[in-house]
Amino acid sequence: MSDPTRPKPPRIISICNQKGGVGKTTTAINLGAALAEEGYNVLLVDLDPQGNASTGLGVEPEDRRYTTYDLLLDETDLTKVLRRTTVDGLLLAPSTTDLSSADIEMMAVEKRSFLLHDALRQPAIDAYELDFILIDCPPSLSLLTVNAMVASDSVLIPLQSEFFALEGLSQLMLTVREVREAANPNLRIEGVLLTMYDGRNNLSQQVEHDARETLGGLVYETIVPRNVRISEAPSFAMPVTAYDAGSKGALAYRALAQEVVEKIELATA
Repeated sequence: MSDPTRPKPPRIISICNQKGGVGKTTTAINLGAALAEEGYNVLLVDLDPQGNASTGLGVEPEDRRYTTYDLLLDETDLTKVLRRTTVDGLLLAPSTTDLSSADIEMMAVEKRSFLLHDALRQPAIDAYELDFILIDCPPSLSLLTVNAMVASDSVLIPLQSEFFALEGLSQLMLTVREVREAANPNLRIEGVLLTMYDGRNNLSQQVEHDARETLGGLVYETIVPRNVRISEAPSFAMPVTAYDAGSKGALAYRALAQEVVEKIELATA
């Protein structure tokens, strides 16, 4: 039973795709930054052992004393793990390669699928007054990804505008359904985001057509274009919204943030 004295919990969204290179981490960073820019308090949980979201927000490996590994397997206090970033309103739970062994170590834990769920519901989290928690998942349907889905209200799926893009989607949808049936009946698809889109390319247009025809209203109206500024921003440890605020990439992620908020408000009205 929920505690009526506690504040309204944040919206928890996993950003998932078992295929690498689809713009998953880029979306996690820039959606988080765009939501923070709108005045929301956001936590980005880096659940990828590569730690790219942590690096992309300027937190160097030597500065990651406590990480999501500690949060999951050592039950470390949330306040020790969370780090402020250069973006006002955007917090980070960083990761390192230590997380690579987490899948194996979690197998020995009885409630292994609920470790992140419980960690993100520590009473200490209330002090941060979070509106959103975004989870950057690893590029696999691993136990880490299952933990993210069990902890989340919904799943946002970046879909690269390339050949075979839709083929892997069925397995991801099946995993969502299995998690819904076994552990988190309220889990739903937040939306599907077309990324790396080139409007001059017939293939991108075909992928968009097929995605909208197959998935209907699940596909966001916002499309993230191929944009050199998006690619450059991580090397400066900045979201594209800060690196080049007027770029097409920055505008797209701001539009996505607005669309995410509007969909949630509509669903909860």
